[in-house]
Amino acid sequence: MRVLIDTCVLYPTVMREVVLGCAAAGMFEVRWSARILEEWARAARKIGPEGETLARGEIAATSARFPGAVVGYAEDQLRQYWLPDPDDVHVLAAAVIGSCDAVMTVNVKDFPRDVLGEYDVARIEPDWYLVQQLERAPDQVVPVAQAVLDEARRLSGEDWQVRALMKKARLPRFGKALTEFL
Repeated sequence: MRVLIDTCVLYPTVMREVVLGCAAAGMFEVRWSARILEEWARAARKIGPEGETLARGEIAATSARFPGAVVGYAEDQLRQYWLPDPDDVHVLAAAVIGSCDAVMTVNVKDFPRDVLGEYDVARIEPDWYLVQQLERAPDQVVPVAQAVLDEARRLSGEDWQVRALMKKARLPRFGKALTEFL
């Protein structure tokens, strides 16, 4: 399955690391556009002046980790697509042009399933999707979640519990499901 990852999944860190960890484990192929990566960098400005610089480093590392993930398109191609929020049309265009099966986003209101269906693209929400993957292949998902949990503990100096960390990362159902394993 080929999945276009929206900016709201790439930024914040914990959600991104779990999703991309599952992709790196071979559970699905990731795609994004240069514009999505740029949105990630600009969104990181919210954490302070160094946020964008740190994000650009993370983007470079992520791009090196997934070298074939960038979908290119010409701006004039955007006119043939429609979504309720015109600022999100580029995401749909990249999904269609990149032959993606789905768009992974938490922004459900601006990506209605019926509209995406007209383009033969599904919408998947990361929390739901990760629970499904955990049920299907715990041997692949649990090590990813454990690595993210360990890194969060190391970076923060706090003794995070998996359920609390995933809840904070907007993955509450996934966190709850993980308590059976971690």
